[in-house]
Amino acid sequence: MATGADVRDILELAGGDDSGPISKKDIINSDKKKAKKVTETLTFKRPEGMHREVYALLYSDKNRDAPPLLPSDTTQGYRTVKAKLGCKKVRPWKWMPFSNTARKDGAIFHHWRRAAEEGKDYPFARFNKTVQVPVYSEQEYQMYLHDDGWTKAETDHLFDLCKRFDLRFIVIHDRYDHQQYRKRSVEDLKERYYSVCGKLTKVRAGTGTEPKIYIFDAGHERRRKEQLERLFSRTPEQVAEEEYLIQELRKIETRKKEREKKAQDLQKLITAADTTTEMRRAERKATKKKLPQKRETEKPAVPETAGIKFPDFKSAGVSLRSQRMKLPSSVGQKKIKAIEQILTEQGVDLNPMPTEEIVQMFNELRSDLVLVYELKQACSNCEYEQQMLRHRYDALLKAGGAVTPQSESGGAPDSQSWPSVDDIKIEAKEQIIDVVGAPLTPNSRKRRESASSSSSIKKVKKP
Repeated sequence: MATGADVRDILELAGGDDSGPISKKDIINSDKKKAKKVTETLTFKRPEGMHREVYALLYSDKNRDAPPLLPSDTTQGYRTVKAKLGCKKVRPWKWMPFSNTARKDGAIFHHWRRAAEEGKDYPFARFNKTVQVPVYSEQEYQMYLHDDGWTKAETDHLFDLCKRFDLRFIVIHDRYDHQQYRKRSVEDLKERYYSVCGKLTKVRAGTGTEPKIYIFDAGHERRRKEQLERLFSRTPEQVAEEEYLIQELRKIETRKKEREKKAQDLQKLITAADTTTEMRRAERKATKKKLPQKRETEKPAVPETAGIKFPDFKSAGVSLRSQRMKLPSSVGQKKIKAIEQILTEQGVDLNPMPTEEIVQMFNELRSDLVLVYELKQACSNCEYEQQMLRHRYDALLKAGGAVTPQSESGGAPDSQSWPSVDDIKIEAKEQIIDVVGAPLTPNSRKRRESASSSSSIKKVKKP
């Protein structure tokens, strides 16, 4: 039999270990006791140093849920704890003299330093890096370093300056004694110094070792400086001319790419036409021999660029045969109108009876019509460009030979009425650049497309 403690445990009532009887008030007021208990547990204290507005974003009276973010340790307060000073004994400082080992004059200076570091070297002396300039003897110079263009005194003077100024050759050239010795350039000084260092390194290297020798190319350095000097001394007219030529070169390259793309497209059309013709011949031969094959297997696979590529309905399920005569979305509206106009003029029904043979032949007919349309359009484009280039070439020839009639007449023409040679060159240059495949305007393209479509329609005859 269940006791009172068991009942309290089942009903989640607060109570001690006593096993007294359960009254009606205990059961009715059980929810109020639980609510008081929950409200007491959900109260949070605002941390020290946190503003009221910030704490209200985390927790408020309306929002009784627990705050999403609270500091994990609130014993030290919300603010950063200040450093606690005075824990250790202060290390004494002392005004003491010091000398820099990088200096050779033995100068003595004074500064504040910790008393424990008295007697140590100056810490910044380790940053004094010097270049190791090789030293040669009289015997080595006479045996390996002799040069007709340089004397020993001049070589010694050069190496002394290199050691003093740490191979800063611009400073060395400025301090070089040009009155006592020959006038040398910076490249000459560098060439002599590195040649001597290379010879000494090679001579002093041990047997069986190949030391790394730096070779200074004085000729390349002189050419580089000459090119920079020419580039720097250009006039504004030369800079403008160079920019103009660069822009024209980019235009020529762009037009060249366009012509190559057009040539590739035209070649694809021609190849597609030849392929279609060969396939038709092969199909006719196969029909004459009466091979036991179906019509679908005898149908040649038309390339994508040859006319229209109709989709294949090989999916499972029922489909209408008339769907195979539907033109794909890749065919433009101009081509569709041209096909319909040609079929109407030739008396062909736009929606024939969709039998197997009629569907195949009707699709082949429209594919051939589109191929003829594209070939006619490409041919008209090529003829138009050829005629335009011929006219510009004739104009260029006339502009180039405009000076010859007056020169042969023997008269004394006025110098102001005739253009100069530079003007003729500039005009000829512009015309030459213009000749190289100038882009066509949208109006000219529309006129050519309409003309080509009309000519293709007229020339297609009924068989």
